[in-house]
Amino acid sequence: MTDTPSDAPAAPKTNRIGLTKAEYGGQPSTMCKGCGHDRISEAIIQASFDLGLDATNIIKMSGIGCSSKTPAYFLGRAFGLNSTHGRMPSFATGAHVANRTMVPLGISGDGDTASIGMGQFVHLLRRNTKMLYIVENNGVYGLTKGQFSATADRDSPSKRGAYPTEESIDLCGLALELGAAFVARSFSGDKKQLVPLIQAALSYDGLAFIDVISPCVTFNNHEASTKSYTYQKEHDVHFHDPAYVPVFEHIDIDYPEGEVRDVTLHDGSHLILRKLDAEYDPVDPLAAAQRLRETRAKGEVLTGMIHINVGRSSLCQSSNLTETPLSMLEEPELRPSRAAFDKLMAGYRL
Repeated sequence: MTDTPSDAPAAPKTNRIGLTKAEYGGQPSTMCKGCGHDRISEAIIQASFDLGLDATNIIKMSGIGCSSKTPAYFLGRAFGLNSTHGRMPSFATGAHVANRTMVPLGISGDGDTASIGMGQFVHLLRRNTKMLYIVENNGVYGLTKGQFSATADRDSPSKRGAYPTEESIDLCGLALELGAAFVARSFSGDKKQLVPLIQAALSYDGLAFIDVISPCVTFNNHEASTKSYTYQKEHDVHFHDPAYVPVFEHIDIDYPEGEVRDVTLHDGSHLILRKLDAEYDPVDPLAAAQRLRETRAKGEVLTGMIHINVGRSSLCQSSNLTETPLSMLEEPELRPSRAAFDKLMAGYRL
């Protein structure tokens, strides 16, 4: 028997179910270098590893957009479905109702949620489906070359100098107004804040909504770039090479609770983040809405656990679904007698 060499690499750390962090990964990312979406994927991996989740019990759902590509890059053992544009909430709700032991994890973008999928988002909030819903919010349509999305701030111009003509939609404010019981916001580069928020969301029995500010490095890039739209127009270049993507470093930040941080983005613009302090009480939805309005009026983006209500019933509870997943029930149990059906329908009559 020989001794293990002292310079041998240490065995990878495992979590409570015996898995390594690498086993929570997915395919190599094809996002632009420096994209904040990759940081969100890393945070999901870290949170899932720390919680010791069984990824085979998770359903990854997404719609259409840059954000909706990212489920391929985390939780490779989970079941995944890339749905139609803006309709991911319906797919996720149906999947969860059919098998409540599976936990939906929905990834969406500001275009996928705040525009074509707005109706879906609104009713998902009403139903309170058990689900982690993350919006990777960059204010632009990345796959269609950088047009403003519905969350683009009116005071923030594009790299071509144009300003949005409509008011932006504050998704956290909207979620509060519609009665969401778990509302949070973070920045993709603030790992110390984002990972615990995702852990709390994955442990919550209901809809947990997290709006994550995630800057786009390609369509919010610096105007001095020779591949920017401004440069192309000034130099009469008629073709923008889609294969060229400038390389940027990830933006990572670390700052104390209760303080403000001015973050310089890749295009030279600034994002003013205000982190909630330890004394803030997220239980009161009215106070949460007021705090959102106050910070928004000052041009700040409020981050942290904005609101949580642990007493609200989830969709499965309010619908009195059986503990046995519907997908596992036998046909006689799924086809009630006429008398049982009439009794059920009577309960819906006023």
